[in-house]
Parts: sequence; structure tokens; C-alpha cells
Amino acid sequence: MDTASGSARIRRALTAIGVAASLSVCLAAGAAAADDTTPTAHSDSAGAAIGDAAITTKVKAKYLGDDRLKGSHIKVTTTNGVVTLTGSALGADSKSAAEELAKEVNGVKSVDDELVTSASQGSAHKAMATTERVGSDSWITTKVKSEIMVDSVSKGFKVSVKTVNGVVMLSGVLPNDDAVAHVKDLAEKVEGVKSVKTSQLKSAAG
Repeated sequence: MDTASGSARIRRALTAIGVAASLSVCLAAGAAAADDTTPTAHSDSAGAAIGDAAITTKVKAKYLGDDRLKGSHIKVTTTNGVVTLTGSALGADSKSAAEELAKEVNGVKSVDDELVTSASQGSAHKAMATTERVGSDSWITTKVKSEIMVDSVSKGFKVSVKTVNGVVMLSGVLPNDDAVAHVKDLAEKVEGVKSVKTSQLKSAAG
């Protein structure tokens, strides 16, 4: 066999092997990248949704205990950490207090204050007050949740709250019967609550 011809065949074989190996590495890296990015994006989205709901609940809880906001009718929504306030405040002080309290909540990136305070909005304010009375179940639900969240005993308990015509229905699993009784007592003390049902509130102790 000719020496030059043999050397050429060897070089071609080595080149082919190198290309195949390079292609395999690229394909493997591409598959790994795809595996790494997909679940992360999904979990980030889910985490943001959970965070927004928690921020909204905490802002509402702050409003419930502040005398400066009595008589105001404020709706709170949170998207990606941005809190939007809509509805009406009795005056400039109430409007400023609502924005200030929202900014104090952990996780809030910014506050979009769209509250109305103008005297010309009096009729709109009355209409909103009527709407609030009709929808007072949602306010009772928020108050019960906040009481459970800030109470030293029940803080951290996973309790779902639903209110229909002033009747509060609690569901979830608590450590023992004493915890169930304590949460029921907290709910019963909230203004506007007619009765509390705990049939779906289970005790882990049996």
C-alpha cells in the first residue's frame, strides 16, 4: 500500500470521528439546556401567582385595623408585585395612608394609586358603599383570614375561608381539636358573622 495514500485515509477517518463526536456533544448540551429551562420558568410563574395573592391579603389586613381608612372603600389587586388601589377614599389623608400602608408590605415593588377623593364623586362613593354591603361576605372572609393570620396561636395554620350570607365555612387540617375550636372562636368574633361551620375543618390528631 502506498504510504501517502494510507496516511490520507487515516486523516479522513480521524476527521469523521471528530465531527461525529462534536455533533454528539452539541446534541447532549442542547437537550440538557432544554431540560433545565422549562421547569424553572413554570415554577417561577407559579411562585409569582402565590406571592401576589399573599401580598393582596396582607395589604387588606393592614387596612382593616387603621382608623384613617374608616369609611373608605378600597379594592386591592396585585400583579407581579405591583399593587393597584381602586375605589374611593374619604380624603387626601386616607388616600395617602392607603398608599403608605401598601408600600410597607414585604414583596411590594410599587403602588399604583387610582383612588378617588374628589367631592364630585359623592354619588359614586354612595353607590360603592351599597355594593360593599351587598358583597360584605367578601369583607367578612378577608377579616377572618387576617384574624387567623395575625393571631399568635393560629399563625401559620392552613385554613380556607368562605362566607355566604354571613355564614363562615372553614376547611383545612389543623394539629388538634383545640386548634379547631380556637380558629372557630376567632371567626365568630368578626363583626358581621352570623355563624361558623367547621364540618370541613379536620383535626390531624384524629
